[in-house]
Amino acid sequence: MTRLIVSFFTFLPLLAAASEAGHGGGHGAPEAKHEVSAKALPLLGDHGWTSFLTNSIFVSGLVTVILLWFFRSAMKPKALLPGKKQNFVELIVEFLYGQVENIVGPKVAPSAFPLLATIFIYVTISNWTGLLPGVGTIGLSSHIGPLHSTTHVETPLLRPGSADMNMTFGIALCAMIVWFFLTIRELGFMGFISHTFGPKGGLQGMLKYALMPIFFIVGVIEIISILFRPMTLSLRLYGNVFAGENLLHTMGTLVKSGNATIDFLSSVLIPLPFYFLELLVGVLQGMVFALLVAVFIKLSTTHDEEHGEEHAH
Repeated sequence: MTRLIVSFFTFLPLLAAASEAGHGGGHGAPEAKHEVSAKALPLLGDHGWTSFLTNSIFVSGLVTVILLWFFRSAMKPKALLPGKKQNFVELIVEFLYGQVENIVGPKVAPSAFPLLATIFIYVTISNWTGLLPGVGTIGLSSHIGPLHSTTHVETPLLRPGSADMNMTFGIALCAMIVWFFLTIRELGFMGFISHTFGPKGGLQGMLKYALMPIFFIVGVIEIISILFRPMTLSLRLYGNVFAGENLLHTMGTLVKSGNATIDFLSSVLIPLPFYFLELLVGVLQGMVFALLVAVFIKLSTTHDEEHGEEHAH
């Protein structure tokens, strides 16, 4: 099971990088504004094939490497008396598997768990990287003040991956691809069509045929909502992380007294309470993302069980 989680850690940044390359033309030159840029900025220039490597993709790859190393190093020397690292990883895996099984059921849990666990762990750690010293605060700036200080970094060298729309959309797209695969495997294609457009609630007789046009319209609405799921999932995560970045930036630049020492101390002390809030938001966003995907899987893979109960009665 841990190997499956590790494989998803490897896949997510690659998918996001492909999405970044597809939207590479949208990255313009860094804007000289005293605000957090909504765009991920290229590390090696905005021209040619290197434009896809942005500061957020770089951090995403770095987070992936760290998680791969940690999980592999914890589980490689399997022992009857595991060490602290192995115990910690097994505790996380067992806890998350129990939660996934409670939502999607024991039948689908083994297949859905690698995706859902990876989303929760990866998104949470990716959110927390934005709180590390130097992430978003080290880079290039043309606004130099006293003692070579700056109030704004125009081109940060590091940027949390979840603050890039390409990354969040890549994760959401990956989740929906796995959702579709699990749904078709459990129901079959015609079973999915029947589940989406067919009558619900075990209706029989003339009432069933009378309500079929309504259920068909509901099915069309359901298909539209499914098509919008990657966008809503990605926007929710991106919006919350980007808002957190702006909050910390605003609190850090709230005091502008002109005294370099006072401004520096204010930029450190004032945002400090909000860092604890962002720690909570980071794990909540990872949990909400994984929970929504788990609910999507649950809703689309329990049709056979419902029919089995109806025939049993």
